[in-house]
Amino acid sequence: MSRSSIIGPPAQRSERPARWLAAATLIGIGVSAVIPGAPASAAGEATGRSGPAPVVTRAGLDPALVAGRGASVAFLEQEAEHARTNGTVIGPDRTAYTLPAEASGRSAVRLTPGQHVEFTLPKAANAITVRYSIPDAPDGGGITAPLHVTVNGKARQTMTLTSEYAWLYNQYPFSNDPDADLLHPDWWITECSCVPAATTPFPTIAKPFRPMHFYDEQRLRLDRTYRAGDKIRLTAPAGSNAAWTVIDLLDSELVAPPKVRLLAANVLAFGADPTGRRDSADAIDRAIAFAKRARLTVYIPPGTYQVNRHIIVDDVTIEGAGNWYTVIKGREVALDPPAPDGSVHTGVGFYGRDAADGGSRNVHLSGFAIEGDVRERIDTDQVNGIGGAMSDSTIDGLHIRHTKVGVWFDGPMRNVKVTNNIIVDQIADALNFHTGVTDSVVRNNFIRNTGDDALAMWSDKVADARNTFDRNTIQTPTLANGIAIYGGTDNTVSNNLVADPIREGSGIQLGSRFGAEPFAGTTRITNNTVVRAGTYELNWNIGLGAIWIYALERDIDADIQVTGDHYLDSTYNAIMLVSEWSVKDLYSIDGVKFSDIRVDGTGTSVVSARVSGGASFANVDARNVGAVGVNNCGSFHFPPTGSEFRLTDLGGNDGGGTTGPWLAPWLLPNTITCDDRPPVVPPPPPSTW
Repeated sequence: MSRSSIIGPPAQRSERPARWLAAATLIGIGVSAVIPGAPASAAGEATGRSGPAPVVTRAGLDPALVAGRGASVAFLEQEAEHARTNGTVIGPDRTAYTLPAEASGRSAVRLTPGQHVEFTLPKAANAITVRYSIPDAPDGGGITAPLHVTVNGKARQTMTLTSEYAWLYNQYPFSNDPDADLLHPDWWITECSCVPAATTPFPTIAKPFRPMHFYDEQRLRLDRTYRAGDKIRLTAPAGSNAAWTVIDLLDSELVAPPKVRLLAANVLAFGADPTGRRDSADAIDRAIAFAKRARLTVYIPPGTYQVNRHIIVDDVTIEGAGNWYTVIKGREVALDPPAPDGSVHTGVGFYGRDAADGGSRNVHLSGFAIEGDVRERIDTDQVNGIGGAMSDSTIDGLHIRHTKVGVWFDGPMRNVKVTNNIIVDQIADALNFHTGVTDSVVRNNFIRNTGDDALAMWSDKVADARNTFDRNTIQTPTLANGIAIYGGTDNTVSNNLVADPIREGSGIQLGSRFGAEPFAGTTRITNNTVVRAGTYELNWNIGLGAIWIYALERDIDADIQVTGDHYLDSTYNAIMLVSEWSVKDLYSIDGVKFSDIRVDGTGTSVVSARVSGGASFANVDARNVGAVGVNNCGSFHFPPTGSEFRLTDLGGNDGGGTTGPWLAPWLLPNTITCDDRPPVVPPPPPSTW
């Protein structure tokens, strides 16, 4: 969705700007330094008799800290900073526009040509995924570079890395050109604390301006199955044209044999080319038409199939041999003239019919990969992996990469289940329920490296209702939120794991914005874990919360229940309730109920309130809190009667940090404690409660 500067000029112009500018270098707060040049093996991992024991993590944490939260996946994650290397550990750091800030766990390993990082397999594996970054071309557009993969010093395979799908610059919707001038000189920017177009002389802005979206990932099937304890070494070879190669992590997996379906409409029988040399779109269309007449499943066997447009699906089942084997891959194609919907490109994607035409029903897609070719964000383009409207349908076991949005549904539509998918390296969202999607479930999906909200419900004109986002893992959205709910009725966000949002967003956001319908019924935010969130909002020049409730366009006064969440190692705040400065006297947030919450580490406060209204708190336990437990600014009128935001203590709110109990009696019900730019105190790493 569009992210123009609706946030407006920041409230802080009259709120101690000099103090915050002095603290601006602390955007990377909550971290400790690593000696430059130190090998990762010096970073404290356990060591066995034959070298370092493998350190397996989930979202960069000990898996015990996130048990029961997030997706159950077939692979094991190993962070490069815990492996053995002769390269250099970078980070940990949370400063926007830096390579460690966008890495999982906020650290990675930098290799120069000739250097390596070596992982020890924790279990048998025959396939790996490498998350990496290499430099952009000097003028943008990316480069390619080799990466050698050896196992136990033998069986070398070579991956060809690329930065063609990375490296965005500038203001929304971003540019591939590192030398581009400001895209919106009429927007407020923190770099000059001004609106550049309104200044004389026009300020000089350093280029490249706001580089971001550095990482990409690739999968590789190994030459055979290797045992636990075998060593996988990734080497940036001598002579590589990449001045450096950053390795973030390695996922290892034992991939099952391909699935075979004999009684099916096999696309090869209709002329599809599994080598990818010829376009197979028409052949797949013919297989679909035959399968519908014969009441058969469409089967796409192992291979790479070139598809450069949408495949329209309705009342059909399409099944691949598994997403490691069946790949539907396409180029982005320019449209001249543009399509009626405003698209100036098309590309590979499986689309239901438009909701205005009745939508599609009974669509079942499973067991294949979709590989797009999207390198820039154009919001009018329909270049998503899955799109249109599909009721009574399932999307299961896909791997979607390099599309604009992995799954974007334009309703009204109902009863879709999106399960067990991997969605990575998107220019925008991973999934968006847009306009009247109801009675639907998104469960057990793994999402990494999106360029906007990873999972979103956007009640644009028609409310999304009775939907559930459950047991998904979300890592490193480079912009915006892990999970965002924009209005809607009776929706649930439960048992998810969200880690490392980078900038201008939170782990979880509930917002009245983007023209969304109001919140109604009961919104349940239940048993989620949010890690290393509470990011920096560069438009406001303040820190956000791991969960962020935002009244921008209307009041938020529905029944919102936040229960059982864990907020770990928040860069700034754990909980934020806020309205934008220009509408602070128009809209309020009232009646939100927080209960059974654990807060383990904040750079600043447990609660930051910059709005009128109120919330209640029961059994909210906190420790390692960096500043006063509650930053209560209300709506900034500072009346003698106290803040316009009320905190109701329902009991059991324990713990705190450097300033004592987080919900001290003197704070209640509405003591003004307004200082939302206090010194940041980096918390220790999260630990077992």
